[in-house]
Amino acid sequence: MQILIPAAGLGRRLGPETSDKTKAMVKVNGKTLIEWCLDAAVMHPIDRILIIVGYEKDKLIDFLGTNYKGVEILYIENPDYSTTNNIYSVYLAKDFIVKDDTLLIESDLLFEPKLLQMVIDHPSENLAIVDKYKAWMDGTVVKMNEDFSISHFVAKADFDYAQVDEYYKTVNIYKFSKSFLNDVYVPFLTAYATALGKNEYYEQVLKVVVDLDMKHLTALPLNGESWCEIDDIQDLDNANIQFAESEVRYELLSKRYGGYWRFDDLIDFCYLVNPFFPPASLTNELNFSLHKLMQSYPSGERVQAMLGAQMFGIKTSQIIVGNGAAELINTVTTVLSGRFGLYGPTFEEYTSRFSNTDLRVPSAEGFRYEKEDVINLSKDNDGVILINPDNPSGNFISYSDIIEILEEFKNTGKHLVLDESFLDFAVGGFESSLLNTADLERFPNLIVIKSIGKSYGVGGLRLGVMASSDESLVNRVKSAIPIWNINSVAEFYLQIIGKYSSLYKKSCYQLIEARVELFHQLQEIPYLVPYESQANYIFCKVIDKDAHQLAIDLCEKYSILIKDCSGKSSVDGQYIRVAVRDFKDNQLLINGLKLLL
Repeated sequence: MQILIPAAGLGRRLGPETSDKTKAMVKVNGKTLIEWCLDAAVMHPIDRILIIVGYEKDKLIDFLGTNYKGVEILYIENPDYSTTNNIYSVYLAKDFIVKDDTLLIESDLLFEPKLLQMVIDHPSENLAIVDKYKAWMDGTVVKMNEDFSISHFVAKADFDYAQVDEYYKTVNIYKFSKSFLNDVYVPFLTAYATALGKNEYYEQVLKVVVDLDMKHLTALPLNGESWCEIDDIQDLDNANIQFAESEVRYELLSKRYGGYWRFDDLIDFCYLVNPFFPPASLTNELNFSLHKLMQSYPSGERVQAMLGAQMFGIKTSQIIVGNGAAELINTVTTVLSGRFGLYGPTFEEYTSRFSNTDLRVPSAEGFRYEKEDVINLSKDNDGVILINPDNPSGNFISYSDIIEILEEFKNTGKHLVLDESFLDFAVGGFESSLLNTADLERFPNLIVIKSIGKSYGVGGLRLGVMASSDESLVNRVKSAIPIWNINSVAEFYLQIIGKYSSLYKKSCYQLIEARVELFHQLQEIPYLVPYESQANYIFCKVIDKDAHQLAIDLCEKYSILIKDCSGKSSVDGQYIRVAVRDFKDNQLLINGLKLLL
C-alpha cells in the first residue's frame, strides 16, 4: 500500500503563515502538518509515500528528504500549481497511483493516528472517512445509503439546510484499491481533466463515478474521533487547541472566553447561560427574520432604550441598553467617580474596570457576607458594588436587606451598583428585583446592571441593561456609548421577547430544580464541598485534590470545561465553579467527577 499526499497549492487563505512555505510545512504545536501525517502513516505497512509538490517545493523536499523513517518518498511536481487545482495534481500522479492500493490524504489535515488503522482494517476496498456535518465545516459534503455506500455528492448550489441531518463532510482521507484506480478512477480522471479543465477538485471524479453507479464507494462515519482541516488562520488556532497537550489545551480553551461551537465534543460548564431558554419558537421567529435583519441597520439609542424599558416595565429615561453588561460596566466607570468597595472573589470585570476599588475577602466559610457587612464596607468608601447573587460564590442577599442597605446609603450619600445578572435564578428572584420604577425613583443612588445574555440564554447576542433614576448619570453614560452599539438581531430580540415572558419564567424555575438536584449530587462527591447558591452555578471547595488539575482532567478525559477559581485574586485555597446545565449534562458532570475519585 502507498500514500498519496497532494501538497502543491499556495494555501492563500492562511495568509502570512504560507507566505514562504507550503501548507504542509505549517506547524501545529511545534510540529509540521506533514510530520503529523507521516508519523501516523509509518505506523502501518506503507511501501511508498507519493507527495505532489509545487509551491515552495524545494523547502518541503529539503525538509523531508527521500525517505521518512525508512519509507521511500517520491516527489511529483505540478509546475502549474498557481493556476490549477488538486484535480490536476492527482492527474499528474496517475501513472504512480495505479501501481498499488493507495491512501489519499490531503496535506492540510490533522487527525488522530487511529483513523488510518480504521481505514486499513475496514473490509471495503474503496472508502471515504466522513463525519457528521457541523455548521463550521466547509468542503465536500455527501449523503449515504443505509449500507453506508455514498449515494450523492452534494454540490454547493444544491446544499439545503433543511436536509443537514442527512449530510456528512468528507474528512479527505480515502482508500482506493489498485483495480478501482486502474479500471475506473484514472480513466475518468483523465477524461475529466482533459475535457473540463485543470481547475477542479479530484472529488468531482468521485461524484461522476457515484452518479453513474460505476463502483461502490463506502463511507466510514467517525464516532467522536478528532480531526481538523486547516484552511485558514482560524482553523490553525483551533487545531493548536484541539491537538494540544492536556494542560495546555485547558489553558487555551479557558482563555478563549467562548466560541466553543467549533469544539463539538466540549461540554461547557464554565460560561454561564440559561440552558432552558430560548424555546424553539423564539429561535424560529429569529430565523424567519434573520435575512432582513442582517441587511438592516439597528435603531439608535432612543429606540433601544424604549425596547429595554418595555421589557422591564420602567421608564425609557431610566434605562440604557448595552452590548452586553460588560460594555455598561466599562462605560459607567467613566462617569461615576469615587472609591467603591466590593467583596471577593467576584466578577473580575468590576475590579479591572473600576480604577479605585476596595476589595475585601469575607472570613466566613464559602466567602459568605450579609447586609451588615455591606453597610460596614461602605463606611470607608463612596459606594459599594454588589453582585447579587455573587459570582462565583453564589452568595445572596434578600430584597428586604438590600432595601435596608439602600436606606442607609441614602442617608450617608453612598452609591450602590447592584448587578442582578443572576437574580432570576434565585428562589423568589422575580419579586426581588429592584429593576422597577418605584425602587429606582425611591433610591436615586441606585444603579442596577443586568446581563440579558446570561439569564435569557443568548450570550451570543451581547445584550445587557443599566438602569437608574439619576437621569444626569444615565445621560452621561448614553453619551459615552456609540449610536449603534447593539446589532439588529439583538434589537429584534428585545422587540419580541415580551411574547415569551411566561416561558422565560418557566425556564428559570426549571433551572432552580436542576440546581437543587445538582447541588445534592455534588454533596456526594467526597472531595468537594459545594456551597448553597441562588444562581445558575455552584461554587465548590476542593479537598485533598488540586483544583487546577481536576479541571484539566475533566477537560482531557471527559471534554468537560469547568472554572478553576483557585487562581482568582482574593482566593486562598482550592475552589471550582460549575455552571448548572440541563439534567442530562449535569449527570455527565457528576459521572466524570465520580470517575476521578
